[in-house]
Amino acid sequence: MAEDEPPGASLKPLVFRVDETTPEVVQSVLLERGWSKFDQHERNVEDWNLYWRTSSFRMAEHANVKPWQCLNHHPGTTRLTRKDLLARHLQHMGRLYGTPLYAFLPPTFVMPSDYSKFVAEYFKEKQALDAKLSYWICKPAELSRGRGIIIFSDIKNLIFADTCIIQKYICNPLLVGRYKCDLRVYVCVTGFKPLTIYIYQEGLVRFATEKFDLGDLENSYAHLTNSSINRSGASYEKIKEVVGSGCKWTLSRFFSYLRSWDVDDLLLWQKINRVVILTVLAIAPSVPFAANCFELFGFDILIDDNLKPWLLEVNYSPGLSLDCSADVSVKRRLIHDTIELIHLHSLRNERKESCGAANGSPGVLLAGKDRGRGSDLPYESFSQLRCRRAFSKDETPVQKAVTTCPENRHTCQPQEALSRQKEVHPSTREPPKAKPKARARHPALKTLIPCVSLIQPRGREKGLSPHVQPDSSWVPGPQAGNFVLIFPFNEATFGASRNGLNVRRIIQELQKLTHKQCSQVAEKKIKRK
Repeated sequence: MAEDEPPGASLKPLVFRVDETTPEVVQSVLLERGWSKFDQHERNVEDWNLYWRTSSFRMAEHANVKPWQCLNHHPGTTRLTRKDLLARHLQHMGRLYGTPLYAFLPPTFVMPSDYSKFVAEYFKEKQALDAKLSYWICKPAELSRGRGIIIFSDIKNLIFADTCIIQKYICNPLLVGRYKCDLRVYVCVTGFKPLTIYIYQEGLVRFATEKFDLGDLENSYAHLTNSSINRSGASYEKIKEVVGSGCKWTLSRFFSYLRSWDVDDLLLWQKINRVVILTVLAIAPSVPFAANCFELFGFDILIDDNLKPWLLEVNYSPGLSLDCSADVSVKRRLIHDTIELIHLHSLRNERKESCGAANGSPGVLLAGKDRGRGSDLPYESFSQLRCRRAFSKDETPVQKAVTTCPENRHTCQPQEALSRQKEVHPSTREPPKAKPKARARHPALKTLIPCVSLIQPRGREKGLSPHVQPDSSWVPGPQAGNFVLIFPFNEATFGASRNGLNVRRIIQELQKLTHKQCSQVAEKKIKRK
């Protein structure tokens, strides 16, 4: 793309814009990568490429974004990250496409509107359990970091003044050294029209710092895994059984621990992928189109002792503070790879603009003028930077994607940690209650990523204004750093998400994939007998 610039034109560094809420690690990584920080006193108000902040953007800001600019939020995604709205959307999808499909969400009631339904369910379960206790968890709809959460078995004296949700408490979590944990899985949606979802192959595992005990429901350090709570616990610095000190592991260390107990970690990761896809599908059709933006979500997943993943919540602007070594190793790389993913994704608009300008498209020529091409070029665009680094003069993005993602590359489960953690002694490990049989080790596994060579480019890309919905000729890149494409995952879902979102067709394909994976697991078990 740099070849399109007039001779002698100099490309200036990319510029990022922040506010008081922008995480320090984001600014640090961008500066490391050679970006410049936006200064309103030294630059034109539009002279920036990326605006990253914690809060959402107004629709007017999305409407006015320039072709060379990118925002780190989509409009309307709080429907996924506010707990009551998430529950409503997933319940609606369950009614449309079958409750079992969305059984990864614990039974949930939104208070105070669902109070009578909850009370009926509470007494129904209490009668069925006879003398046994029924356990529930109450969470404020809009709060985060474990604030305002209570766990209870008796509804006496409960008052629901503000909007909150009550969920069935998962009483059989998978324990590591008798400590409860959950997974923080990072997901980046680079577009809703067409829907494009990437999952990060590394993440965090967050531990409670007191041993799990249903006899003491008021002990937050035993039942809540939020690091903001557990950092203040008396056992945070102590060497805990299997877990060690602190309250976090990397996701790759956790999966390594599971493999030591012959757990099929690949199958578990595939289940988590399905939870992510089905969750995003719940709001995808209703998200308004907005150009040049992306969304980084933090999915909180709890694994029970039957190795079933449960969705706890989806986090908007997931925390990026660096509080321990696990944070540093995961989050710095996460931001680096997010920037790589933005570059890869932005090839769509840049290539269309460039080709359109060559064909004399008036709309794109105007966009080219706005970009400051020629001697007035204010800064290097995302895709110019990517193209100069990654593509040769005659190589297309699709060709590059095929060469960088061979079919047998193992990319659909977390990679090993950058620095290997010391192995724990076998005598201190605590396996899941339902321990799967050993599986054969596999050096190379087929992935959930679509085989890009099956989805051929459909002719020359035509000029397109950046504020119009892209056409179906664009092919998403299969991988950027540790981000791996999980949707679309085959040619059928690729087609079902191009011109409008055919959710029913997508779910059918997802069910086919699930059935195929279960059949493969069953065949492996038979072969091992």
